[in-house]
Amino acid sequence: MQLQDYARVLLKRGWIIIVIAIIATASAFGFSKLQTPIYRSTVALSTVPARPSDYGQTLAIKNLLRLYVQQLQSPAITQQVIDKMQLDVTPPKLVSQINFNADESTLTITIEARHANPAVAAKMAQTLAEVFVSAHNQENLQIDQRDRILVNILYNATSPDIFSPKTSVNTGAGAILGALIGVLIVFVLEWLDSDIVRTAEDVERFIGVTVLGSIPTIADRTSDAAPASKKPARLGAPPRVCPHCGNPI
Repeated sequence: MQLQDYARVLLKRGWIIIVIAIIATASAFGFSKLQTPIYRSTVALSTVPARPSDYGQTLAIKNLLRLYVQQLQSPAITQQVIDKMQLDVTPPKLVSQINFNADESTLTITIEARHANPAVAAKMAQTLAEVFVSAHNQENLQIDQRDRILVNILYNATSPDIFSPKTSVNTGAGAILGALIGVLIVFVLEWLDSDIVRTAEDVERFIGVTVLGSIPTIADRTSDAAPASKKPARLGAPPRVCPHCGNPI
């Protein structure tokens, strides 16, 4: 297809693309508004070696970050959070509402709590960080000070922000998806009509020859009434004749 063919198709069926895009956009917006908002709050923990100049101890921390993440998810820690906050959830359920990220380049652990209640999300992240730091400090009491790894709260729980749904993103994605579906439908319809010749332009496009003329359609006029002048006249009664001689009476 040439460029003018695409333009012709869009002018002819472009309304389909617009309608489907509008429907998809409205659907995505409505779906986003029907969802329960989920908020998130983040706390960061820093891990520092007792001897910062000891390169070996720094490497040890990188290997221990994953262990610390596992400890943060352990029932021993999460159950304390549940008890402090008086939550009606199990430790696995609490862990499913928290996302952990260990960054070896900065030796930090990020705790991201998610909840439908923004206040609960912030308190959940903060309480988990405080419980873990307290438990880690208790373990450090049994280790020589030179070999200790210090864990501190780098920053407290951030102000909760919306995590999902992202209405603007969903609406934009709905509009793009709807437009793509509309384009697909338009070209499918055009493909189905590609073998049908309706106009002289279609003939010229298919055979590449200029159309000089066309045969007009002849209307069926058999149902038209005949002219009154051609209607047969009514005949009168036949003359009476004598049955014996055949002469008119």
